[in-house]
Amino acid sequence: MSPVHRHALGALAAIAGPALAAGVLAGAAWGWAAFGVGLLALLAYHVRHLASLSGWAADPQRARVPEGAGVWDEVLAALHRRERAAAAREKELAEALGRFRRAVQALPDGVLTLDAENRIEWSNDKAAAMLGLDPRADLGQPIGNLVRAPAFAEYLAGDGAQDVHIDGAQGAKLMLRLIPYGRSQNLLLCRDVTQAERVETMRRDFVANVSHELRTPLTVLVGFLETVRELKLDPQRQRDYLGMMREQASRMQRIIDDLLALSVLESAPPPPADRVRVRALLERLLADGEALSAGRHALSLQARPTLDLAGSEHELASAFGNLVSNAIRYTPAGGRVGLTWQEGPEGASFVVEDTGVGIPPVHIERLTERFYRVDRGRSRETGGTGLGLAIVKHALARHQATLSIDSTPGAGSRFSVRFPPQRTLPVLVADRREA
Repeated sequence: MSPVHRHALGALAAIAGPALAAGVLAGAAWGWAAFGVGLLALLAYHVRHLASLSGWAADPQRARVPEGAGVWDEVLAALHRRERAAAAREKELAEALGRFRRAVQALPDGVLTLDAENRIEWSNDKAAAMLGLDPRADLGQPIGNLVRAPAFAEYLAGDGAQDVHIDGAQGAKLMLRLIPYGRSQNLLLCRDVTQAERVETMRRDFVANVSHELRTPLTVLVGFLETVRELKLDPQRQRDYLGMMREQASRMQRIIDDLLALSVLESAPPPPADRVRVRALLERLLADGEALSAGRHALSLQARPTLDLAGSEHELASAFGNLVSNAIRYTPAGGRVGLTWQEGPEGASFVVEDTGVGIPPVHIERLTERFYRVDRGRSRETGGTGLGLAIVKHALARHQATLSIDSTPGAGSRFSVRFPPQRTLPVLVADRREA
C-alpha cells in the first residue's frame, strides 16, 4: 500500500472515530455531518496538491517542483531529488559539450557538422574564416548554397570518397573532406593547404631547374666525348675540346657544391654565437675581390668597425663574398665596387655598391629564388649557378639579418645587409689596439 493510501485511510479513521462517537452521543445525523465535512477537507487537501503537481508536470522546464505537507512532502521530496539529479546530469553534459567545442575550436583545421541534408548544424571559427561563413547567421543553411565552388558541388553530389581542393577566402587553397558519422550526419573537415601547395610547386620547379641546369653541361660533355672517340682530331683540336669539357665539368661541380651548401644551411641547427672579427673579414673580402677583378675595377673599403658579429664566420664570409663577387661579375671593366661597414643604434650594416648593369625593378623581388636569373645567358657567361643569392638569403636569415636591394638599370646596384643589435659584440680591446 502506497504512503498516500495509508495516509488517506489514517485520515479517514481519524475523522470517522470522533464522528461515530459524536453520533452515539448526539445522534446519527450530526455524526454523519461531521464525517462529511472532514472528508471534504481531506479531498480539498489532496486536490490542492494534485493541482500543484499537475501544473508542474505541464511545464517542468520552467516551473519548480511544488512544496508539500504531510504525505505529499515525501512524494514531492522524491521529485526534488530527481530534479536535482537531472540538473546535475544536464550540467555535466553541458560542461562536456563545452569542453568538446573548445577542443574543436583549438584545432588548426576547420570543422563543420552537417545534418542529413548537408545543412550546417555547427562550425568552429577556423572553418567560418576559411569558407567565409557567419557562424551564427548561416546555421541551418545548406553548405552547398554558401560554398559555390563547382568542384565542391560535384563532390557533395558524389560519394565523397576522396578529398576536394577549392579556393577559399582571401586566396587560400583549401582541402575539404566529408566524413559520415552518427545517424545520417556528416562531418566536413577543412584544411588550409596554401603553404603545402606552394612548397610542392617550389619542389617541382626546383627539380625542373636542377635537371635543366645539369642537362646543358652534360649534353656538351657527351657530345665532345663522342666527337673525340669517333673522329681523328689533331692534338690542338683535342686540347681545345678537352678544355671545353673541363669547363662544363667545373660548371656542374659548382652547381652541385652550391646545392649541397644550400641543403646544409636549410637543415643545420642554429649557427653558433662565435665572435666574427669584422675588420679581418672585410679586409679578406677586399683582397679576394681584387684578385677576382684582376685590376679591371676600382675597389674600395670604408670601414671603422667598433662592433663584431656573433655567428658563424664561414656562413657570413660565404654570404658577403657572394655579394662582392656578383658586384664584380656584373660590373663592366672600369667600373667601381665599394664595400661599406656602417654602425648605429639599430645595429650594423654591410653594404656592397657597384656601378654595373643594374637590375630592372620587376626582377628584384625574385632575385633570391633558386635558379632565378635576370639574364640567363649573361649569368652563365660569368660563371653563375643561379643559387648564390638563395644561399645569401638563407645564411643571413640564420643570423636574423635582412637583405635589401636597390638598383637602377644602367646605373648600378646596392645590396645592404642589416644585423640587429643582438647580433653585434663590442670589439675586443686588443683588436682596437691593433687597428
